[in-house]
Amino acid sequence: MKQISAKSIATCLALCATFVHAQYPNKPIKMVVPFPPGGTTDIMARAVAADLQKSLGQPVIVDNKAGAGGNIGSDFVAKAAPDGYTLLMGTVGTHAINVSLYPKMPYDAVKDFSPVSLVAGVPNVLVAAPNYPVNSVKDLIDAAKKSPDAVTFASSGNGTSIHLSGELFKQLAGVQMTHVPYKGSSAALPDVMSGQVNVMFDNAPSVMPQIKGGKLKAIAVTSSKRSPALPNVPTIAESGVAGFEASSWFGVLAPAGTPKEIVDKLSHAIAKALQTPEMKDRLAAQGAEAVGNTPEQFAAHIKAEIDKWAKVVKASGAKVD
Repeated sequence: MKQISAKSIATCLALCATFVHAQYPNKPIKMVVPFPPGGTTDIMARAVAADLQKSLGQPVIVDNKAGAGGNIGSDFVAKAAPDGYTLLMGTVGTHAINVSLYPKMPYDAVKDFSPVSLVAGVPNVLVAAPNYPVNSVKDLIDAAKKSPDAVTFASSGNGTSIHLSGELFKQLAGVQMTHVPYKGSSAALPDVMSGQVNVMFDNAPSVMPQIKGGKLKAIAVTSSKRSPALPNVPTIAESGVAGFEASSWFGVLAPAGTPKEIVDKLSHAIAKALQTPEMKDRLAAQGAEAVGNTPEQFAAHIKAEIDKWAKVVKASGAKVD
């Protein structure tokens, strides 16, 4: 019997792999959101999933796996099969902040993932209940200085970009405020709207409906420039806190080892969706700016953000056990 050479076997396997990749996807895709339903990460994931479902011809199911500042859902994806059928809507928290915040991480934000595409950049908005007697950053600073620790600020959890926006504000404004963490923005917002907690630095998409509906007032945005969705709302920096800038971002990642052909196919599909006028307008109405880039560009962005937020975490003294 004629022996089959190792080279022939390798060629056959390569051809089989190419065929399998060309058929991708041939079953439903799961997109994990590592936070509860209703928050900005969930909003972004559902927007992208809807478009991917149309372009890829397979259901894209959003699966919320919340807990530990996004670490539980992210770890689930890190350990999933690298076949393109389990994706993560990662955030500045799961892939830039947590690495410095948690003494023990269940996953490596760089080594355990294949970046696919940055989806959007999102400013946080400093909001308060309409009847809270603070209408500007100066008012908030004055209130905090008059009664140290009496002013409270909510967040979607310890160590999130929402929490650290407040910590950075305290540091740069030279004030004290009491942090009140919740399990997600959807749990925190009712207490802010009722006035039980004074203010919150929440992601724009989470609070835009309440701002438009008059249930919250926007005091300032945390980005370096004003948001097109809130053109009359000043930045915190222009309101007197020099050097303040703290924005969130969201992007799709796959488990490390996912074939490049699959990663590229997903990246192209996401970038194409994000460039449509419909998607741009949809995200802009939420206060988000659509991005869409290459896996290599997203990987470089993640590494730069890890370095940036490590300094913020260290300066704030924030820690999570």
